[in-house]
Amino acid sequence: MSSEQLSIKPSVLYFGTPVVLIVTRNPDATANITPISSAWALDDRMVLGLGAVGQGITNLTRERECTLNLPSADLWHKVERIARTTGLNPVPAVKIAAGYVHSPDKFALGGFSTAASETVRTPRIAECTVQLEARLLASYPSGNASADEGPSYLIVEAEVQHVHAHRDMVIPGTDYIDTDRWNPLFYVFRHYFGNAHDLGKNFRAE
Repeated sequence: MSSEQLSIKPSVLYFGTPVVLIVTRNPDATANITPISSAWALDDRMVLGLGAVGQGITNLTRERECTLNLPSADLWHKVERIARTTGLNPVPAVKIAAGYVHSPDKFALGGFSTAASETVRTPRIAECTVQLEARLLASYPSGNASADEGPSYLIVEAEVQHVHAHRDMVIPGTDYIDTDRWNPLFYVFRHYFGNAHDLGKNFRAE
């Protein structure tokens, strides 16, 4: 091994993905927000990583629909306000141990407002510059699964049904996001990052 390299064991492998705020419907038809930091897209599919214990995954499994809201970098304070909250009440022991507290209304706590969706019953987050309406296709247990406690997290595949974007984020007369104005919030090794710079385009860019 080169003397310029070290063998390390990071506690997490969050190299950097966009923050996604998943909105799901509670049993009483109110909305819950679940911030996640593991998400990627391929065509009209979104693959998401969610903790196996939480109101968001419970709602998503039951309702089989959600909205996926991508906040811009300037919203990181709002995201952090709800980061340590759960819609579960009582709060499970595993979440208490991790420092979570119950919040019945994460929209109010984070200072977010709702916007009606077109293809699902779940609302969108109006402040997020890009919002996706999606339906659950499948979920797969993963993580350190045990016979007693089950998986620690789930890998979820969702199909995007409809896309919304703020008007000033779209190139006029097209269906393309204006990358000069797109400033998504990223989660990198448990820190928030933004203000990405355009370094050039791939040969397939349109």
